[in-house]
Amino acid sequence: MKTPEILFLCTGNSCRSILAEVTLNALAGAALHASSAGSHPAGYVHPRSVRLLQREGFSTEGLSSKSWDDLKITPDIVITVCASAAGETCPVYLGSAICAHWGVEDPAKATGTEAQIEAAFDTAYQILRYRIEAILHLPVAELLEKDPARLRQELARIGLLEP
Repeated sequence: MKTPEILFLCTGNSCRSILAEVTLNALAGAALHASSAGSHPAGYVHPRSVRLLQREGFSTEGLSSKSWDDLKITPDIVITVCASAAGETCPVYLGSAICAHWGVEDPAKATGTEAQIEAAFDTAYQILRYRIEAILHLPVAELLEKDPARLRQELARIGLLEP
């Protein structure tokens, strides 16, 4: 069975999708592989995202904000992480992948004190990590091959989970 490829997709690919990509790759080992991209990439990885990932003990070497036009793989699963409830336009992936939506507020848009902005990044990360830990309890490769409809349902259910 091949390693399932998961694409975390948002608009800017500077915060949430990067946090998800790095976290899944660090926690999943060889079971799953993640990448990230944006429909309108910011062109940089947000420095607060880099610091947060480093604080969590994850490597940030080679991270970049990428366009979905530059993908080198064809994903099996696409998870959008934009906050469509906040009026953010969520990109639509038109490939044949199983798609799910895990809405998370964009910490890059957070305002207020330093502590409030840091809290927004921590909250986004904690939500994503919680959902990623949930996906790691699924037999993703098996479901992808034998029961994609159930996998789609499970990914949608996970997208509603909060820590």
